[in-house]
Amino acid sequence: MEVWAVANQKGGVGKTTTTIALAGLLAECGKKVLLVDTDPHASLSYYFGIESEDLDLSVYDLFAQVSSKEQILQSLCPTQYNNIDILPATMGLATLDRSLGARSGMGLVLKKAMSKLSQNYDYVLIDCPPILGVLMVNALAASDRIIVPVQTEFLALKGLERMIKTMDMMAVEQDKPFNYTVVPTMFDKRTKASLLAYKHLQEMYKDNIWPNVIPVDTNFRNASLAQKVPSHFAPNSRGVFSYKNLLSYLLKSAQRSIK
Repeated sequence: MEVWAVANQKGGVGKTTTTIALAGLLAECGKKVLLVDTDPHASLSYYFGIESEDLDLSVYDLFAQVSSKEQILQSLCPTQYNNIDILPATMGLATLDRSLGARSGMGLVLKKAMSKLSQNYDYVLIDCPPILGVLMVNALAASDRIIVPVQTEFLALKGLERMIKTMDMMAVEQDKPFNYTVVPTMFDKRTKASLLAYKHLQEMYKDNIWPNVIPVDTNFRNASLAQKVPSHFAPNSRGVFSYKNLLSYLLKSAQRSIK
């Protein structure tokens, strides 16, 4: 089982869209996918029509108590897609750092929980909050690869800098470097800002950047309104084509790392 965290210390850069698009494409390849929503805003959960505040169990319960495999499975929600399940978020996650963050062992809760599901899923995709805290630390610690979407505009580049510093600090603590890929998103070739930001990304992160872009595509917004993964809503759109290329790149990179 591969665990991918989709993370950046800035909101609005395409984390949830990237998580959903990749999950949809993996599911179409016959892979069993678990989505984990660790953002208190629960955008990933709401995307699939899940009113997480009405649920008895959620991601929060993993942190509140030591959960068995059976309890974790009971926390999962099915989606309209046979190969995609979701572990939903709730607003209670916003209190996690204050209420439970100081408890010993809180940094490895997700990693331990996901290890119990290794026979149930091929891929786990974790949608992270844009704030450094116990939830992001858990997601990074649990992941085999970190996907870092970055909007191609200069304010978003500062968020990327903070994200890289966070990974560097955690890598020192764990004595293990993170395997991460920077993914330029919301690229608009008509604007100078996008072109300059993309050039900067290529220069600064040449060893870790995906050599392509996710373009601006209104189909992403329309797919969200329809509560469908982009590859089902608009399979021939340019945005889906780009995510297909990204997935191919990530899978090939994973094969190279195994070798």
